[in-house]
Amino acid sequence: MEILGIDVGGSGIKGALVNMETGEMISERFRIPTPKSRKPKAMAKVVAEIVDHFNYKGPIGCGFPTVIKKGVCKTPGNLHKSWKGIKVDELFSEATGLPVTVVNDADAAGYAAVNYGVGKNKEGLVVMITIGTGLGSGAFLNGKLIPNFELGQIPYKKYNKIELWAAASAKEKDDLSYKKWGKRFNTFLEYVDLIISPDLIILGGGTSKHWDEFKEYITISTPVIPSLLQNHAGIIGAAAAAYEK
Repeated sequence: MEILGIDVGGSGIKGALVNMETGEMISERFRIPTPKSRKPKAMAKVVAEIVDHFNYKGPIGCGFPTVIKKGVCKTPGNLHKSWKGIKVDELFSEATGLPVTVVNDADAAGYAAVNYGVGKNKEGLVVMITIGTGLGSGAFLNGKLIPNFELGQIPYKKYNKIELWAAASAKEKDDLSYKKWGKRFNTFLEYVDLIISPDLIILGGGTSKHWDEFKEYITISTPVIPSLLQNHAGIIGAAAAAYEK
C-alpha cells in the first residue's frame, strides 16, 4: 500500500509517496516553501498543492510542528498565532477532499524509527528526541505511541523551557562548540532519564547527522543512538501514522 506523507515545517512543506510494507519513499520528495504568513488557510492551500502534484486520492499522513491533541493545534509554536485551537486534520481534509491524519512532527519521526528504523522491534519505552529549533519528543511503549510528550518544555534555571538552552538553535545563537553544546544537551538527557527512565533514546533532526561530533559528551546510562532516516523521517513517519489509523 502507498500513502502520501507530508512534513509541515516552518520553512518548507514536503511530501512523498511511501511504501508501507518497506517504509521506503517511492517518489521524489516534493517541496514548496511555507507561506511567509504561516497562517492556516495559506498553509492548507500548499498541502492541497502537494496532493495535486502527486495526483493522489488516498489517505494522507501529516507531521505538524506544534503540540497536536486529537487533531487540534494546542500551541502555535513557530507558526502564526491564529493556529491555536484549529482542528488541523479537518482543515487539511477540507482543503484536499481526502482523509488526513495529523500528528506532532517528533511523533512522526518516532513512528518512522519504531516501524522502519533503529527502534523497530525494540521493547519497553523508546523516546525519539528531534534536535532543531526546539527539542521535540515522541514516546513509544512497545511500539505504540504515547501522545503529547513535550520534554523540551521542562523548565530550566532562568529559562522558561530547557529547549531554549539546549536545542540546536541555542548552539547557533550562543556560538557553541560541539563540546560545550553537547554537555548542555547531555544535561537535558539527564532530566529525561530521571523523569521517565526510558529503555532507549533515538535522536533525530538535522543535528543528529553530526552524532560523531558530540557523542563522547553524552554520559547517561540509557542507550542513545541516532536515527538513520534523518530528513526523510517526518514524511515516512507521517505516512505510518495514517496507515496505523
